[in-house]
Amino acid sequence: MSQRSPKYTGVVPPIVTPLDTNGEVDTASLERVVAHLLEAGVSGLFALGSSGESAYLTDARRDTALETIVGAVAGQVPVMAGCIETTTARVVERAESAAERGADALVVTAPFYTRVHPTEIDRHFRLVRSRAELPILAYDVPVSVHSKLSSDQVIALASEGIIDGLKDSSGDDPGLREVIVGVRDVPGFSVLTGHEAVVDAMMLIGADGAVPGLANVDPHGYVRLLRACQSRDWDEAGREQERLNRLFRIVRAADPATAGGSTAGLGAFKCALALLGVIDDATPASPMRSFTKEETARVRAVLEEVGLL
Repeated sequence: MSQRSPKYTGVVPPIVTPLDTNGEVDTASLERVVAHLLEAGVSGLFALGSSGESAYLTDARRDTALETIVGAVAGQVPVMAGCIETTTARVVERAESAAERGADALVVTAPFYTRVHPTEIDRHFRLVRSRAELPILAYDVPVSVHSKLSSDQVIALASEGIIDGLKDSSGDDPGLREVIVGVRDVPGFSVLTGHEAVVDAMMLIGADGAVPGLANVDPHGYVRLLRACQSRDWDEAGREQERLNRLFRIVRAADPATAGGSTAGLGAFKCALALLGVIDDATPASPMRSFTKEETARVRAVLEEVGLL
């Protein structure tokens, strides 16, 4: 068992950002998404992450989304704010904005677009730490950032108090296990998995919680899954994970001939939430596109199969 007493545990959905057809934040729909997630019993919310389309939003739209989420949460659970930017100075600006708008923690990747050395990644996190008062979770997402946070680097930054947690979307399961072992005695450090399809396995090896994009669609399912894991009922956890994995097939609904990976994933989550009546419009940010009638029908069929419609 962990000796860390992690600060962040359970289900922390990376909340979607509903938009209208002009690309503006649909604050009414966003408030309903927050209510949908809180009612299910989630442990926190991650605003302005990959599922929140942070990379597509202007600073003003990011600020509107975060203000709306923090206001709707009203202190019921922690709100982590993605400060996902290309370089250190830009991350610091977003961190300052997040703090001003009431975020409880920051989520920070390595620099990207620029070509960086591990030494420069280390310096990046240390500089952000020196300028930010809020807790910092490192976000390891090499598919988007194009550099990998090594387990040794994460452990060192954690041990020195530079970072307070890890949101792992790396696909490096042996590396994640090394981190879990390596931070065992770091007080308060949180290890969260972003792999919605293997949450039960990650919890078994010692993760503290999950940040699954699919939890926007079925937060109750993920809350049940995490509770089963926390009570060590691995048979029940496996059954719930398998049901959620069937639901995860919605990300295959988009035609790969005209839709990239972000459209397939984010578009599916938004399409499902619109079908469930949580948001008014499933429009994603440009240059992504909305789902066609045929793609929407595929999403509906999966929702019906798993009992959500």
